[in-house]
Amino acid sequence: MARTPSNMIELGSDLPDFELINTIDNQLFNNKILNLKLGTLVMFICNHCPFVVHILDEINSISKFYEGKINVVAVSSNDVDNYPQDSPEMMKKLASNKKFIFPYLYDESQNVARLFDAACTPDFFLYNKEKKLVYRGQLDDSRPGNELEITGSDLRNAIDCMLKNIKNISIQKPSIGCNIKWKNS
Repeated sequence: MARTPSNMIELGSDLPDFELINTIDNQLFNNKILNLKLGTLVMFICNHCPFVVHILDEINSISKFYEGKINVVAVSSNDVDNYPQDSPEMMKKLASNKKFIFPYLYDESQNVARLFDAACTPDFFLYNKEKKLVYRGQLDDSRPGNELEITGSDLRNAIDCMLKNIKNISIQKPSIGCNIKWKNS
């Protein structure tokens, strides 16, 4: 199991423009249809990564807890030729099985992952209502096999700080997970 850290891009970076297919309803989804009055959490995940599988229930819990308070979007950018379990059909099945209430977008070209400088799954990017990056990094300290409870504490704290419009003074730690499965170019 690879242990790739996320790239800790500069806070204050702008939310990149993107348009991808939402595998749940096969409709185009872009960041322009997000609720502009809310902050936005963009998560890079996939179906097969053990780091993602480990925290899927907490991701769902967070999306439900903050529903109506933030926009939540998940993106999978993996090479599906070599990782067919991450195909749009399998993404749709996972979203249905886990009852995702957020779009699960397929980044076939991998351009959106490059725009965000995403490196691993899971990788979290939180933008405030001005569409400026206020958090990037891990969900919490739990990893498969380390026996730590999954709490979502780092991400929940960042969201709470953003919603209260206070500075997040907690150390932002990189996420750790499987590397994004880049296509051979």
